[in-house]
Amino acid sequence: MSTKTPSQAISLSQPKMAARSAAESGWFFPLLSAMLTVADLTVAVGAFYLSLRYSVGNVPIVGPGSGIFGSSAPEFAPYVLLMLFIPLVRLAALHHFDLYRLRGEFSTTEDMIGVFLSTSLGSLVMIMLAFFYRGGDAGPNFSYPRDIFLYDWALALVGFSLLRIIVRAIQTIYRNRHGNMIPAVVVGNGDLAEICLEEITGRPRLGYNVVGVAVNDGETCKEVGGIPVLGSFSHLPAIIKQYGIEEVLITDSRINPKVIFDTIMRCGRGRHVDFRVLPDLFNCLPAKTEVQPLGTLPLIKLFEEPLEGFNRFFKRGVDLICTVLIIMVTAPIWLTVMLLLKLDSKGPLFYIQERVGMDGRPFGMYKFRSMFINTDDTKHREIMKAAILNQEQANQGDDDKPVFGKVKDDPRITRVGRLIRKYSIDELPQLINVIRGEMSLVGPRPPIPYEVEMYKDWHRARFYAAPGITGLWQVSGRNRLTFDEMVRLDIYYLKNWSVWLDLWILLKTPMVVLKGDDAY
Repeated sequence: MSTKTPSQAISLSQPKMAARSAAESGWFFPLLSAMLTVADLTVAVGAFYLSLRYSVGNVPIVGPGSGIFGSSAPEFAPYVLLMLFIPLVRLAALHHFDLYRLRGEFSTTEDMIGVFLSTSLGSLVMIMLAFFYRGGDAGPNFSYPRDIFLYDWALALVGFSLLRIIVRAIQTIYRNRHGNMIPAVVVGNGDLAEICLEEITGRPRLGYNVVGVAVNDGETCKEVGGIPVLGSFSHLPAIIKQYGIEEVLITDSRINPKVIFDTIMRCGRGRHVDFRVLPDLFNCLPAKTEVQPLGTLPLIKLFEEPLEGFNRFFKRGVDLICTVLIIMVTAPIWLTVMLLLKLDSKGPLFYIQERVGMDGRPFGMYKFRSMFINTDDTKHREIMKAAILNQEQANQGDDDKPVFGKVKDDPRITRVGRLIRKYSIDELPQLINVIRGEMSLVGPRPPIPYEVEMYKDWHRARFYAAPGITGLWQVSGRNRLTFDEMVRLDIYYLKNWSVWLDLWILLKTPMVVLKGDDAY
């Protein structure tokens, strides 16, 4: 009997549970995470308020015209700044130590360690703020009582710990009733697949619901370890879409990593799916991996961002802060461009273009519409194919002033579109992608899917980090450079990333943009 396609899959309880899990991940657990955030805010404010009352004195109840924020209690004014910043610092520290993850395997011991580290980090940041602030206008002789921070640390530690213990207890009860499960599919039909299935299906506390199995192309079987076969590996994107799969556990060592990468890209944007493999595939994996245990199974998570730890946290924080500031400063430009676009041609103000981001995951990139609607992209496809294959017709300029990757005298571009492209104003809406976490301010440029289909293996190294609005390529020649030169610059950036390199690129970008050269 031939392997079943997704539409022919056996209808068992797993698909129903997958639909339930997809619905949960759609609204229930984001809501639960929001409730946990509110509870953490309450603990953070309450711990500091109680510490203040115990250390300084009887702090008035907060109310109109009174309390710690009121004029009737000026002696508490030096503590106002700390009261405002403590919740933000606490939440940032909890997020940094991944204490809002409500899906998948969890360990109460690891949670407690995370709470201890996040609480201690938050307290250290608050002590630094207090040292530099020194009570503001309270006078040069003012100093904060040290025991405030000790009491605040202890109360916050107890409060956050109790919250996590309660949440994990609720999760355990819920999972025993087959709730809070991650819909997963196992790839393979050998011994490793059976071991993986036995471990996951026998331990609901791990938080996984194996919907079905996908086997290698050309193999035929009805089930593996009692779990139905939903199709072959080539059917995986359709299986993921149909059953709302969130994790793919690969146990077949015969699958080429390039095929895995192509499958990730074919899954489509809007579907965040994690791919993990058992260690038998270790010898053929890229360097960008992370070993994470699942019960007794040592699974390897594929395509982890190279900027890990503090660097990743710092870069993301800089992205968010700078993006908000840039949007505020450029707000008049946004309004002006939207008005001109409406007056110039018919069509939407924004154009959402399919691009390929980190790890080959597609996403919708926002741009101001610079072309007429319903235009043909055949010419651009031909030029990009020539550019990737290093053919002579890729150059749309001349020997003295080459232009790669752009259509010469492109008739699709509107009058306003030509202007905003010249100064890269059409790319301002990509700041929305930065806020959504799909892009960074600095990084490799995200390509169009039909470009990636023609990539050589070494070109795919560009996907090892989040794509950027600007990058080393943009400030080093832009469309004057060949495709291979662009990729080499992206790889150099990834291997030599530093805060100073990002800063240098950000400072140089406005000068390049204002020149208005090579943008279209």
